[in-house]
Amino acid sequence: MTSLRTAFDKMLDAHTVRRFDDGTALVHVDRIMLHERTGSVALTSLIEDGRAIDGPDRVFATVDHIVSTLPGQRHRARSPGGEVFIDAMRDACDRLGLRLWDGDDPRQGIVHVIAPEQGVALPGITMVCPDSHTCTLGGLGALAWGIGSTDAEHALATRCLRIGVPGTMRVWIEGERPAWMGAKDIALHLIATHGAAGGRGFAVEYDGPAVRALAVEARLTLCNLSVEFAAFTGFVTADDATIDYVRGRPFAPGPDHWDAAVAGWQALATDAGAAFDREIRLDLADVSPAVSWGTSPEHMVPLAEPIPEPLDDTRRAALDYMGLTPGRPLAGEPLDGAFIGSCTNARLSDLERAAAILRGRRVADGVRAVVVPGSTAVKREAEARGLDTTFRDAGFEWQESGCALCFHAGGEGFPPGARVISSTNRNFEGRQGPRVRTHIASPETVAWSALQGRISDVREVPG
Repeated sequence: MTSLRTAFDKMLDAHTVRRFDDGTALVHVDRIMLHERTGSVALTSLIEDGRAIDGPDRVFATVDHIVSTLPGQRHRARSPGGEVFIDAMRDACDRLGLRLWDGDDPRQGIVHVIAPEQGVALPGITMVCPDSHTCTLGGLGALAWGIGSTDAEHALATRCLRIGVPGTMRVWIEGERPAWMGAKDIALHLIATHGAAGGRGFAVEYDGPAVRALAVEARLTLCNLSVEFAAFTGFVTADDATIDYVRGRPFAPGPDHWDAAVAGWQALATDAGAAFDREIRLDLADVSPAVSWGTSPEHMVPLAEPIPEPLDDTRRAALDYMGLTPGRPLAGEPLDGAFIGSCTNARLSDLERAAAILRGRRVADGVRAVVVPGSTAVKREAEARGLDTTFRDAGFEWQESGCALCFHAGGEGFPPGARVISSTNRNFEGRQGPRVRTHIASPETVAWSALQGRISDVREVPG
């Protein structure tokens, strides 16, 4: 009798070249994404070592981390010295014959945004990128994980990587999702409840009726934050919504191979009754609008509750950095800035939800508000729908696509000491500029808080 297997087991088995006694495995890599910050390092090293790329057609490169998102500056870096990375990427791609989606290419954007929209990420494939949030692509059912530049060079030259085989975890999510609640709220609740190390050593499968009710772009957001849970990766197995999303995309299977591909994707579903090494159950009735108070994604508290007393030196230091007092509510803290963007929450659906809150309203005085679409395609479609006008009329800056203010690279940032609410994935010290204090939240919460000029509960938005 055939043993029951999880989806992770099936995907790993299909790509394993060899298993080793030390718990590692040599795994075949189907596709690789590169961006100019770390990808240029891997490509330059490959050239210097005199190595060739095994299968250049499976490599996809773009500029997103260092390229300027200011209008009219698409061929410039946004940080001092950043041109070195952009020029190195252009030169290496030209020498190695790789496709590069440069700043003026209609396919350009953040790696984890363009991979799904171009059909580069697909259910069941193995996919890597020298970027920690590559797990985002698990939202399409891909087995995707972030690597370093050295591993990227190895994967480029050999199509294989040796990994430590993680355990399996299922996060089962159920309950009715109210209109205000986004995937970001769900993911941050999970991290706050089980800790920023709660997923360490596991490949996390998200499942349950609440997950299946999420649109594909929301699943991408959910999986994006798996690395903040310390998981090896996170994914949602393919279903009808996934198949509809992938159909017809440029690098997805064509008509001659479509039916066989779909059958293969459907066969990857976890067998009923398969055992996981760990299971977590989450009820959406327990989820509140999520806003961070500290310098880790696990530093969350419902807005109606007071900021907790620090239990250790790490949390005490986080409160000191953030300039907050325990025992006081987080709601009502005045803001200096608001940012909507990043690989977590800069897709069209994210911009639409934020724009719905902003429409006919104006950002509070003293708040600098910025929105950066996740890709050129997202920006183009948003403008076709008039969302750029909505954001501008509300007082937001409307920029070109890229990572922008998700992380500080020595260029554009918020001023020192500023308190910013952001739809990004990390609230580390200095993430958006030296001594900037970042509160991460959903795009809806960012929009509503920007209007109020203070951290505010999105459930208060007039119906």
